[in-house]
Amino acid sequence: MSTRGGAMKRVLFLCTRNACRSQMAEAIVNRGPSGEVAAFSAGTDPAPVHPLAVEVLAEVGIDISGAHSKHVETFEGERFDLVVTLCGGAAASCPVVPGQGPRVHYGLDDPAVVPGTREERLEAFRRLRDEMMEGLAGFVRDALGLGR
Repeated sequence: MSTRGGAMKRVLFLCTRNACRSQMAEAIVNRGPSGEVAAFSAGTDPAPVHPLAVEVLAEVGIDISGAHSKHVETFEGERFDLVVTLCGGAAASCPVVPGQGPRVHYGLDDPAVVPGTREERLEAFRRLRDEMMEGLAGFVRDALGLGR
């Protein structure tokens, strides 16, 4: 498994809870062209994976029903070519790890805080999923210098 530029690139997605945004990002990027990018996710204050994140990804054939939240310290000592923060809290509180690739911010709204009916909240998760599916993989590929 290699990319045009050598070994498979590793990216770590970080958000505060590792409950929806970073879990969804990991799954969506890992669904991309195999052999180019291996995505992982973690949080600074992990909480259980949000059931609506599981549901909206299942709607497009991505199964994260077995996913679990991980603390950023889980990856201590591992090398990543890119670290992507997805929320302001993670961007502010994530430790700077010497020797890691660049850390970039890709800000996304938290669908878990959207008030309303179940259907309104589900729609917020769908919007996030669609936004990620449309732009996140390209953002990561560009940040890693893989082109599109």
